[in-house]
Order: sequence, then structure tokens, then C-alpha cells
Amino acid sequence: MGSRLILRCRHVLVLVVLVVAAAAAPGALPLRGGAVSSATAPAFDPAPARASLERLLSSRARQFTLVPVGRTGSGDRFEVSGGAGRIQVRGTSPATLLAGVGWYLERVAQVDIGWPGDSLGRLPAVLPAVPGTLARSANVPHRYALNDTDEGYSGAYRDFETYRRDIDLMALHGVNEVFVPTGAEYPYYRALQEFGYGAAELREWIPAPAHQAWWLLQNMSGFGGPVSERLIEARAALGARIAGQLRALGMTPVLPGYFGTVPPGFAARNPGAATVPQGKWVGFDRPDWLDPTGPVFDRLAAAYYRVQRERFGDSDMFKMDLLHEGGRPGPVDVGAAAGAVQRALEAAHPGATWVTLGWQKNPTAAFLSGVDRDRVLILDGLSDRYDGLDRETEWGGTPYAFGSIANFGGHTSLGANTGVWAGRFHAWRTAPDSALRGIAYLPEATGGNPAGFDLFTELAWEPGPVDQRAWFAAYAARRYGGADPHAAAAWEELRLGPYSTAPGTWSEPQDSLFTARPSLTATAAARWSPAFSRYDAATVERALSELLEVAPALRTTDAYRHDLVDVARQALTNRGRVLLPRIRAAYEAKDLERFRALVREWNADMELLGRVVGSDRRFLLGPWLEAARTWGADPAERDRLEYDARSILTTWGGRGPSETGLRDYANREWDGLVRDLYAPRWAAYFASLDTALTTGTTPVAVDWFARDDAWAREHRRYPTSPTGDPHALAEEVRTALAAATG
Repeated sequence: MGSRLILRCRHVLVLVVLVVAAAAAPGALPLRGGAVSSATAPAFDPAPARASLERLLSSRARQFTLVPVGRTGSGDRFEVSGGAGRIQVRGTSPATLLAGVGWYLERVAQVDIGWPGDSLGRLPAVLPAVPGTLARSANVPHRYALNDTDEGYSGAYRDFETYRRDIDLMALHGVNEVFVPTGAEYPYYRALQEFGYGAAELREWIPAPAHQAWWLLQNMSGFGGPVSERLIEARAALGARIAGQLRALGMTPVLPGYFGTVPPGFAARNPGAATVPQGKWVGFDRPDWLDPTGPVFDRLAAAYYRVQRERFGDSDMFKMDLLHEGGRPGPVDVGAAAGAVQRALEAAHPGATWVTLGWQKNPTAAFLSGVDRDRVLILDGLSDRYDGLDRETEWGGTPYAFGSIANFGGHTSLGANTGVWAGRFHAWRTAPDSALRGIAYLPEATGGNPAGFDLFTELAWEPGPVDQRAWFAAYAARRYGGADPHAAAAWEELRLGPYSTAPGTWSEPQDSLFTARPSLTATAAARWSPAFSRYDAATVERALSELLEVAPALRTTDAYRHDLVDVARQALTNRGRVLLPRIRAAYEAKDLERFRALVREWNADMELLGRVVGSDRRFLLGPWLEAARTWGADPAERDRLEYDARSILTTWGGRGPSETGLRDYANREWDGLVRDLYAPRWAAYFASLDTALTTGTTPVAVDWFARDDAWAREHRRYPTSPTGDPHALAEEVRTALAAATG
């Protein structure tokens, strides 16, 4: 027994010596949260990173050794080294360890794990050695992800495994702060019952999940409900798991804060409270705003944060916007109100950061005058949209993150202002007295444009400006798991076209006319989308031709199949902008023969488009609808939730809001939508024009909202698995474009 004890003590002593030596070694990385001595053991467990790695890489995860190291105020950092099959990753948090793995996979193993699409099937059985040491330090402390709208437009009915996969991908790409709105109705629901409201009336006030983002922004309430007690509880449980998963990886769950949204009649039920009517938002009645400077706000905010902490745990970052998109301050002093909101946050979470969106005219000078700006982080949603921006002057030195909203509503459009990102971020960050402290990945829906996600998140880890051309060349070499001249040529065309759109007015590419409400003068599907093509469409056609010639060995990768479908879809979509003006010209010239020929081409293109998008699971409507129905406890609730999921993509709301501007805001070229909504309405429209030409009468007016609303209330099932050969279908697109009517 004595000899065993001595042996164990020796093992412990050796372990302590190794840990101390590692911490004291040159280049040792500091612990997160402040300076530590070189002899202090790392303060986090790498097990959550190990679990993520096993989910991502399966058995090859065993070839990585993950070494937690200390962090000082200099920021997150990782180092990757090691021989074949023995890769060591050192990092300052579990998420940073994963970021190091991500860089190894891309730079050394030459494979990609994108959002979406991967080439992991091309990984060798024994992972390649690292030449020297691969090291990166984050150049900003805040690497934020997810728009307020992400849950609504990316899928409010996802399960935990899907969210966890997204978290793994964000960690792999260096993100460390993630907005968590799932279950955000719970603290409102519980806290407001302490202020005179019954559970049933609150469940009527809370919107269905796909529309809750705009309720949290104080834009609307009640749509798609009532929600059930069971649904509120289930979403709160999911939100708590998401927040817990982020914490386990050393990432910050950014929770919604409380800034004054209340149901109708609040002042009448709570003596001393003063509320300000907020008018309308795109046809919806906005919830009232409780004056934060009044005597009741502090009590309600305290109740909200107490309930939130009990269910979701703690955080030191809270997202909220005052007076979003036309909110009215009324008689309330905005600076005083902002200060009161921040004091309530401080009382509940001392030292917390107030995260707010830089959008339109917010945050105003009045807002910033009332807060401690050192504890505010502005997510600039317009960094790449306009020229001539001076955020230091405009926001008075308030810390902010360089952000991009590269799609609105989750449009399937390919492209982004990556050329602007590549140079502007570094220029802003290194400018004298720069207040830039982060990046903010803010598309209104995630899970599309993987090249954009990859490049944008890399900004935070590159010491200098990104060479956009070199970056896309390297991306092409790893995206399909091997260098290929045709892949390189394809991505160079995409770089020159949809990924080199210029700033000035827009941060997203144009959407599809195939998804637009039928009209001979249609220029966009969504009201606020670009009315013209923002790049030369020929670049996408050339990219398609090159992708079709990629070596057969690389065509088996998930990334290749996704990209081939996406590029074929975009090439065919762009053709619509050529065809529609020609159809209009033929109609106005009363040239029935040419009109019919062009309409046949349009209809054939839409039919082909439906088959193309049906060949990849990322473009299927079926899973979106099936996920919604799984959350319902009975047939009635399942039907309500399916309507919530269908309407957000189509009518968005009732007739008033829909016709005011929200219809087709979230248009996307998905199987199901193309075949059963978009194509039939264009076919009906062209048929009415044909009748008008042959009879010399005026086309019959169509109640498009009624048609779309009827579809949104259907319960037809759609495929949940893809069908068709993507390569054969893409070849069919190339042939169709080559034979297109001149």
C-alpha cells in the first residue's frame, strides 16, 4: 500500500511540474478574464471542445490533443502544431480550441466545414502534420453572431441538436458571443403575471415563435397565437440548453434585455406607471412602451431579470434596442430613459454590457448621452452598406462592432459585399482613436452563403487586411477537399461577380423575380430589395460551367453538391431579369406569338428551378414545415404553428401588414415554394395576359393576397429528402441557358 501511495504522489508531482512548465513556457497563452501568473493552471475544462470535435470529426477527433492555456487581457489566441496523426491545439477557451482546429482543417488538411456544406469526406485517415506552428490571435474581443431576426428566418422550430451544430460551427469559425432569443417570451410571461395580467391574456399577446423577434423589438404582438403554456415551457427549456452549451464552450450567451415593452392596459393596472403608445410598424399595432424613468419600470425590470436568471442562467451581455424602426419617445426624455434602462440592467447584472443595433438613426446622440458608453456595444448593421461612415464621430467613441446584414429575410441570393469587408474592417480597426472592438455577423438568416460566413469571421483573426482574391483562391482549394483548376476558375468568377458587389445603397444582392408577385414591371420580390442586378450575371453562368467540370473525385463532397445546386439556381434565377422585360415588350407590342414563346421559356425555367432546388436538402420546404408541426401538442396547435412557419415566408402577416410591405419579404427559392406557390401564380398571371391579348380585353384582376394566404393555411406535406442528381440538373440548366431565346 505504501509503495502505491508513493507512486501516485510521484505521478501527481510530475503532472504539477508539467502544468507549471507549460504555463511558464515561452509563448504560453493567458487565461480568459484577466492577467494571471505563468504558474497558474488553466481555468477551463477542454471536455466540451472535445465533445464538439467528436461530433464534427467522429473518429478522427482522437488525433487531436486539446491543451487549455491561460489568457490575459491581450485576447484569445490559439496555436496548432504536431506531426502526422498527432495534432496539438493550444487555446484560451474551449471555443478557441475549436477555432484552432478550424484553421488547421482549412490551412493544413485542406478541407472545409462550412455553414452549410463540408468536404470532410476527403480527410485522410491519418491527418497531415503541421509545418511549424500555426498561430493566430484575435484582433478584437467581440466576435458576435446572429441578428435579432435569425430565429424567425432561420427556423424557429429547430431542435437542440440543430442549434448545437450551429454553435459548433460558430466556435469553429472563431465566434465567441451569440444572441439567444429562444424562449425569450418566458420572463415576460412570468414577470407580467406579477403586474396584473392573467396567463391566458398574456398567451394571446405573445406571438407564435416565428414572429417573436419583432415582438422583442417592440414592433408587433399577438400574431399567430395564442401560444400554449406547454410551448412556452418547452421553448424556455430549449433556450436554457442553448445558453448552457455556449457557456460550456466559453462563449457568451447574449440574452434579451428589458427596456419597457408592456401589454395593453399596463398603466391602468399599475398605479404610477406611464406608458407611451408606439403607433404602427408596417401595419401592425406596436406594443406600448413603459416609461423607464417612472416608478414602476425598476420593479418590472427586476422581476424580468430575476425570472430570466432563474431559467436561463447568468450573462454579462444583453441585447435591446430603444425605439426601433420608428418607435416614439413621446414626452419621455430619451437620454434619461436610456440611463434608467442601463441602471436597471446594472442592478440585476453588475458590470453587464448593453448590446444594441446600429441601424437607421439608432443609436441617437440623445440615447448615448444618457448611458455609460463604456458598457455599451453597438452592432453596426450598416458597416458595408454605405460609404463615408464615421462611427467614432457619430457615436462619440462608443465601442462598436463592424457588422454586415448580407441577406434580408433569408433570401437564397448568392453573394455579399466581401470586397468591402476585406479592406474596410482593417482600416477602421487601425484608424487613430478607433472604437472598433469587434465583428458582428448579422444576416437576417443563417445557413446560406458559406463563403461569406467564412470570410467575414476570419476578419477577426487576421492581423492585416484580407487579400480578397487570394482568399477566394485558397477557399476554392479547400472547399471540395482538393485543389482543382475548374473550382478555382469558378470561385474567381463568383468573386468577381456576386461577391464583389459595391457599397452605396445595399448590403445584399438582388432577390429573384421568380419569387415576386406577378407583374410585368416587377423589379424585386421584397419591397426593400435591390431593384436591379448588382453584378454581371455572366459571371455566375461561367462559374456554373466551371463547376460542372470539377474532377469527379471532388464531386462527391457535400460542399460541392450544395454549391453546384446553389450556383445553378442563381444562374437560372438571373435569367428571369432578362426574360421579364422581353415578355413585357412582347405584350405591349401585342405580339402574341413572341409573348407565348417567352412565357413558355419562363415557365420551363421555373419548372427546372423547382427540380434543381429539390435535389439538395438545404433548399427543401418540407423539413421547415415538419419541424413546426412537431412542436404542437394537438392537431389544432400543430396547424397554428404550421401557419406561423408558412406565413413568415409568404404573406408574413394579415392583409394589412402584408400589403403594406411585408409580403414575400422572406422569399426564397425552395422546393415546395417554387413548385406550389411561385410557379402557379406566375402561370395564372401569364394566362390572364394571354386571354387579354386574344380577346382584346383588360386582364382580370387577381387577389394575390387571398391566393397566398390560402396556401399559407394549407397542410399539404412536402418532401423532406432531396431527389434528383444535382450534376445532371445543373447540366440541364447550362443547356437551357445556352439555348435561351435571344
